[in-house]
Amino acid sequence: MEWLATKAAKTFADTGQLTFIVQDHCSIHKSKAVQAAWPRWQAQGLFGLFLPPYCSELNPIEGQWHQLKTHEIAGHMFEDEDELMEALVDGMIDRSVRGEYSLDRLIINYV
Repeated sequence: MEWLATKAAKTFADTGQLTFIVQDHCSIHKSKAVQAAWPRWQAQGLFGLFLPPYCSELNPIEGQWHQLKTHEIAGHMFEDEDELMEALVDGMIDRSVRGEYSLDRLIINYV
C-alpha cells in the first residue's frame, strides 16, 4: 500500500487526479494499522472503496483468477507449490502482454 500511495501522490501532484482502489473485506484491509494509515494515504490522493461483503462477482480479481485457472493452468499437474506459483506468475505476465496492460507489481505470499 505504501508503494501505491507513493504512486498516487505523484499522480495527484502531477495531474490533480485521485487514485481509487477497490478492496474486499479481507482482515488485512481492515486492520488497525491500515485504518491508521488511511488519513495519510488520502492526503496523498489514495482512496479505498470497499466491495459489499460476500460479493465475489463485483471483485475484479475473481474474474482474473477464473481466467488463469481456466486458460493458463487448466489440465496441468504441478510437483510442488513453487511450480504452481511459477505457472501463475507466467500466466499473469502472459495475460498482461496479450491484453496490453501493465502488470505493475506482483506479490505472492504463500506458506
